[in-house]
Amino acid sequence: MHSAYRSSYISELTPDMDGKEVLLGGWVHEVRNIGKIVFMILRDHTGTVQVVGKEGTVKAEVIRSMDLPKESVVCVHGVVKQSSESKSGIEIIPTGIENLNPLSAQIPFEVTGKVPADMDVRLDNRHIDLRRLDTTSVFSIQSTVLSSFREAMLKSGLEEIRTPAIVEAATEGGADLFRVEYFEKAAYLAQSPQLYKQLAVIGGMDRVFMVVPVFRAEKHNTVFHLNEITQMDAEIGFSDHHDAISLLKKTIKGILSNVAEERQGDLKRLGVDMGEPKIKEITYRKAVSALNSEGNEIKFGEDLSRDAEIKLCKLFGDLLVVKEYPKKIRAFYSMPNGSDSETCNSFDLLYRGLEISSGAQRIHLPDLLVSSIKEHGLDPSNFDFYVNAFRQGAPPHAGWSLGLERLTMQITGMKNIRECCLFPRDRVRLKP
Repeated sequence: MHSAYRSSYISELTPDMDGKEVLLGGWVHEVRNIGKIVFMILRDHTGTVQVVGKEGTVKAEVIRSMDLPKESVVCVHGVVKQSSESKSGIEIIPTGIENLNPLSAQIPFEVTGKVPADMDVRLDNRHIDLRRLDTTSVFSIQSTVLSSFREAMLKSGLEEIRTPAIVEAATEGGADLFRVEYFEKAAYLAQSPQLYKQLAVIGGMDRVFMVVPVFRAEKHNTVFHLNEITQMDAEIGFSDHHDAISLLKKTIKGILSNVAEERQGDLKRLGVDMGEPKIKEITYRKAVSALNSEGNEIKFGEDLSRDAEIKLCKLFGDLLVVKEYPKKIRAFYSMPNGSDSETCNSFDLLYRGLEISSGAQRIHLPDLLVSSIKEHGLDPSNFDFYVNAFRQGAPPHAGWSLGLERLTMQITGMKNIRECCLFPRDRVRLKP
């Protein structure tokens, strides 16, 4: 990646480049001055390399210019030299070092990781935290997740759409909404793109996908929840839940395979073993039976707890689709199961013990939709805007959403979802 301040990224340097002149841009990770030799560790977002200034080999003024504070942003002009003492097999002999912006404020914590920093301090100074290679690896992996999702959708014949973040009323019912002033009206931040992606399918686009922020005004204080999250959504027309599950399985396999292939260095840095993505499917009834046979006490109609999800993945594997949940614990728009009156055509995808995706075949018949709204204790008049959309020729359709931050969390092994959101929003955090 050539630019005015860089001829190569650090990860692109190899022993075969011995004797080649390079221009590197990055930050001073560490400096060791042991008299006649100064060692500078230079870091960019791809890795680190050792810059060696030795008396008699490097000009005295260049050696003096190496003695910089940590996190100084610099350009290093130098020559690649093979080195058996370096892990990468190379080091840089500097011919010039330019301090691009001398530090005028204190760095709030140790970027090298030698001194642990509190998460709140790191998040308050996220621009510094991103200089930690572990943090960079998380978001490099997340970038591959996003590009792989889009690749899978396009290969499956879906078209990308954009849906609004500001809505007039709740799209999924409930009161956990962020209210905003919209000129002379009250409006809300969208808690789901559900209605809009269905409208696109009903309108004839047939197969659509989107990557959208959604907002939930739930007062959580857990390591699994945020109040602004990113959803990767798909909706497909003339389909049932089996079709949607098939698309989801194909998509998640593609994402995990691409991450394993393209992000080997980042995964190694984080100590992650991806394994082979194998997916199993079981019904909710089978899940409850399996859990109870292991000594748990779960009654039909109860939602699966976090502990239950962890146990199911231990029993059936890291990737598990649980389908056909009881109607009463799923969204009102989930199509009833034609062969089991107590369940509906809904499903979740569990990955390493955590739900990362949820979906269903939607009710496309308006009278059945009204009945389901009433069964869930809701007032149909509050959903006229939704029900009326199905009165003009809506085909059977199904879809799902995949949580970007949760999927990133499970891939990378992070213990807190805030680690997997560039600038997280929770009950107390509104900046940076």
